[in-house]
Amino acid sequence: MKGSNKDLPVAVWFILPSFIGFAIFTGIPILVALVLSFYDWNLLNTPKFVGFENYDTLFRSDPIFMKVLWNTLYFVLGSVPLSIIIALFIAVLLNQKLKAIAFLRAGYFLPVISSIVAASLVWKWIFNPDFGIINDFLRMIGISNPPKWITSTAWAMPSIIIVAIWKNLGYNMVIFLAGLQDIPKDLYEAGEIDGANKRQLFWHITLPLLRPTTFFITIISIIGSFQVFGQALVMTEGGPGISTNTIVFYIYQNAFVFFKMGYASASAWVLFFIVLFFTAIQSKIGKRRGAL
Repeated sequence: MKGSNKDLPVAVWFILPSFIGFAIFTGIPILVALVLSFYDWNLLNTPKFVGFENYDTLFRSDPIFMKVLWNTLYFVLGSVPLSIIIALFIAVLLNQKLKAIAFLRAGYFLPVISSIVAASLVWKWIFNPDFGIINDFLRMIGISNPPKWITSTAWAMPSIIIVAIWKNLGYNMVIFLAGLQDIPKDLYEAGEIDGANKRQLFWHITLPLLRPTTFFITIISIIGSFQVFGQALVMTEGGPGISTNTIVFYIYQNAFVFFKMGYASASAWVLFFIVLFFTAIQSKIGKRRGAL
């Protein structure tokens, strides 16, 4: 204990730069946003205290917010499960002893480090209903009337979901790979001796032991999906109509397009509590299933 007390001042100096950075760029802005959520302010006039009026307007008399909330839930439900399932499948495949395995892993991870703006611009061209390569391929195989993708209210959100899955797949895959490589090989050998086939080994050894990893990926994916912004901004600008307008995009519009800073701050805090709610549910589920 004495040694640890002597090391405390040194530890504080190491932590201090990160703490100062967090306080200035994260902590203080969060508190300012909380205060602003109770005001009406357009950046030019003096802020006017309105109490809970911004929150009341969000839930009682703003149909756009409810539509935006549904769009965000649609995105989360469409992207998170598929992203996890596909990432696990690829991680299992890339956990084998294959030639050029490092190259394959790097290839899948490349979209993660690519710019979201650049990637969205490329996918916007790919999904172009007139000259995009996807519709060109569909016409080649005989589909004369392919989807309109990002210009269709029905297909715009699925298009963004596809891009999000592609973008985040490599990150989830790497985490799953780490979890797979942490599973003792002796368990598989014991299962094979008992006569278990590969499917049984996967369901009774791999999946149960990947519960902590799956829980972590699920939480991170849900939090990230609720904050989707770049794809909606670059690919569709929230359209057509408001079919791809998400909560974060709506916050951006209210803050920097309509200059309703108080209303945008209230929306941001609603998003915070929504994410907190889903995270708490996942934590409870994780504890029950032994993931924590």
